[in-house]
Amino acid sequence: MADKYKAEGYTGMIVTDHFFNGNSAVPRELPWAERIELFCKGYEHAFERGREIGLDVFFGFEYGDGGSDFLVYGLDKAWLLENDFILDMELTRFLEYARSCGGMIVQAHPFRDYEYIRSTTHAPHFVDAVETVNMSNKPEFNQRAEIYAGWYGLPRTGGSDSHNTTFRWYGGGVLSERKFESALDYAKAAVNGEIALIEQRSDASGMNV
Repeated sequence: MADKYKAEGYTGMIVTDHFFNGNSAVPRELPWAERIELFCKGYEHAFERGREIGLDVFFGFEYGDGGSDFLVYGLDKAWLLENDFILDMELTRFLEYARSCGGMIVQAHPFRDYEYIRSTTHAPHFVDAVETVNMSNKPEFNQRAEIYAGWYGLPRTGGSDSHNTTFRWYGGGVLSERKFESALDYAKAAVNGEIALIEQRSDASGMNV
């Protein structure tokens, strides 16, 4: 993934793998510490590869709640190891707690509408921003997210949401006049309106569509 993003012209990427209450491959029966170690491997491998090829790689995670997902920035592996109770928390309580610990929350792809999503929870008063550009979304889903962000006056962010290197749509993300120092630095820039969103869709051959 690091090689792919570098080849596509990105200067950095944030790894936000699905946490244990989402689509995670980490075995549920393992002790918490072992689960966290395995969960962070994807980021750690990408980080090391990024150092080799000149790509900034930052850590985040995607906390799930049925059909809703929330991107968490600014909380690291050590925090996850120390907080083995977070899966037992009601959603808004978790969001409040994560933010009280210094994290920043972005609601990912609200109003995504597919048959596997049974229900969606929106928490505009418990997040710092809304992802209004998601390259895994149909354009109409992003349009709904944009309206939602406007209703509540929430800052906007964007991302590719790619899950593999053969992902068809690249071009999602943000532009910044400066390089970010961390995932939290990125989140703060988004909240402060210091980024521009990218939504340039291209097919597998690289042609804009």
